[in-house]
Amino acid sequence: MIKDEIKVLSVNISEKKGTIKIPVKEIILDSNGVKSDAHAGNWHRQVSLLAKESIDRFTKSSGKKINYGEFAENITTQGIELWKTSPKDKLIIGNVELEITQIGKECHGSNCAIFNEIGNCVMPKEGIFARVIKSGKIKPNDKIQYFPLKK
Repeated sequence: MIKDEIKVLSVNISEKKGTIKIPVKEIILDSNGVKSDAHAGNWHRQVSLLAKESIDRFTKSSGKKINYGEFAENITTQGIELWKTSPKDKLIIGNVELEITQIGKECHGSNCAIFNEIGNCVMPKEGIFARVIKSGKIKPNDKIQYFPLKK
């Protein structure tokens, strides 16, 4: 599930929900989520994450080249199979602490701009969502620490 190094490959934002996100140099997170992102707010899906491993599998099966952010993820990771994590697990990236709140989401199919543009989506099964516990900045190449909830 976890390789030797877990890191951030890309950080991405969009101003409108249901659209692809654009890679940026860094994101700033506070108690509402990612600043300047359409999904920021006081709710359980403030931050979306998707593993490069999921994107690679999609690319291999579909033959479509997908850029980071095109599945509308805020953070693209490498080295962890995010879909195997659980709600209440924690991710620490620099000073930022995230609590995983949801694995996957409902697919809106033809009502989704991303689905219409790409033809399919991995977020419903393999994307994860989190809320911000501790604020800070995240940028590509930041290391990620994973802390599963002790059961």
